[in-house]
Amino acid sequence: MYPILLTLGDNIDKIFSSFDLWVFHFFGSMQCTFLTYVAKFFTTFGDEGFIIPLVVVGAVLCLFKRTRKYGLSIIFAVVIGTLVTNIVVKPMVLRVRPYNTLQGNADYWKWYIGAGALSESDYSFPSGHTTGAFEIATALFLCFKSDKKKIAYLFPIIAICTMGSRVYLMVHYASDVLAGLIVGIVAGILGYLIAKFIVKFIFEKTKLDNIDLGKALKKITDKTNGKAAPVAIVLVVVCIFLYAFIPSLTEGGDKAVRCAYNGEYDCYNEARVDDKDYPPIDGKYYCKIHWKQLKGVD
Repeated sequence: MYPILLTLGDNIDKIFSSFDLWVFHFFGSMQCTFLTYVAKFFTTFGDEGFIIPLVVVGAVLCLFKRTRKYGLSIIFAVVIGTLVTNIVVKPMVLRVRPYNTLQGNADYWKWYIGAGALSESDYSFPSGHTTGAFEIATALFLCFKSDKKKIAYLFPIIAICTMGSRVYLMVHYASDVLAGLIVGIVAGILGYLIAKFIVKFIFEKTKLDNIDLGKALKKITDKTNGKAAPVAIVLVVVCIFLYAFIPSLTEGGDKAVRCAYNGEYDCYNEARVDDKDYPPIDGKYYCKIHWKQLKGVD
């Protein structure tokens, strides 16, 4: 069964080969130090170090009546997107990262090293960062649009930039990020619709609607003309972003600990170091993929 599944990723490589290489060439031709930092900035919006804490923020938003829809939308969008991308599609498709399959392509390798030689520890299709960015962006777009807030249009722009950053950094094929876009949008729409249903038919129909920390903080919000809450949320999100972004500035390159696998290619995936779930094998560290292969774990 395992070799059969492998062919799915191989077939995607073959079908989209010309398209993916053309897009790599497009982004590679514009590479410069400034744009590389810009790409690292936007790629952070899809990083699990940003997405996971954002779910916690979503849970807090659920405690306020005015923001309950937003919090539930974020939570359900992330749960659906994560299940589809990481639990279902990636293990089914088994597409190897481009910096492993294109090591013989001199142009690509030059662009990969030039973009910082970043690496991940799992499969490539679809892009998890793109899924994460679009599931959040879609959910928030629909929430703010329903409240007639013009800021709604900011979120899809950020998600598009995040999607582009993954190809610019050479860690994903263009077909990976397009698949992530589709999964993310669907997850965001479903998350929003589920949130609306829960708010309307569960909270508003029961005593759960009385849960509202906004009442307890009313004195503070009144003194600040209602600006305290949004300012606090923005500050928290900025801190979460910086927590995920700053370490990314020094990731990759010669400092990265790569997977020890050197079969049909020298694996440039990130090795799982000091991870109790992926202990060293014969004193060597491996990425998630090859550690599971060597251990015979599905």
